[in-house]
Formats: sequence, C-alpha cells, structure tokens
Amino acid sequence: MTANAQTSGASEMSTPQCGIGYVTGIGGSAQSLQDYRALPSRDQYRYLADNPIQCKVSDEGRASACTGLTSLRNEEVSVYDDIDSTTMAVVARVELDHGTYPVIIYVPKQAVRCKE
Repeated sequence: MTANAQTSGASEMSTPQCGIGYVTGIGGSAQSLQDYRALPSRDQYRYLADNPIQCKVSDEGRASACTGLTSLRNEEVSVYDDIDSTTMAVVARVELDHGTYPVIIYVPKQAVRCKE
C-alpha cells in the first residue's frame, strides 16, 4: 500500500492525509481519550496509569469494545478515518492481557506522522 502525504499550509492543526503512518503519544477509546485530554496536564499521567486499554477479544482474534488508553511510541498504524478536526481513528497493534492484537483506537491528529 502506498501512502501519499498531502500537506496543507492552512493551519498548524491540519494533518496530512495518508494510509500508513507512525504515532507517538496517547491513544485509546474515544471516551477515554476525550476524558484524558480534558484533564489538566498534572492529572493526565495518573489517568493513563489508572485506565490501561482493555478490549474484548473474540475466538477469531478480533478485538472490540475497547476502553482505556495506551501509550504509543513511534508505532506504525493504518489510518482508518478522520473523526473531527483534532482526532483520527487508526488501527494499531496493541498489547493486551491476551497478546498483541490490531485495534481501532483514537489518537490526536498531531500525534500522527505519515510514512514516506
């Protein structure tokens, strides 16, 4: 799959559109990410520690019904969808209690860097 980055000089918050990218930062369920971002920075670390990502895993190995957050460090992801002006959904391989699975998570757009 080829990733084509399109840049826009319109604003600092705009993010290039691509198929494959790298994420460094916090990601997780929509509600958990929203709650995390609403906290003062001094409380975010505690929230992250108290709310690790958890998902139901089917017999076929599909993760769903995820809650919580995970920290990503230069993880390769497939860009899934733009959610709003500051958030996007990506498919990332996430370590869960049962092993590592591809999971759709939400991340801040500024945390995504397109693969060249």
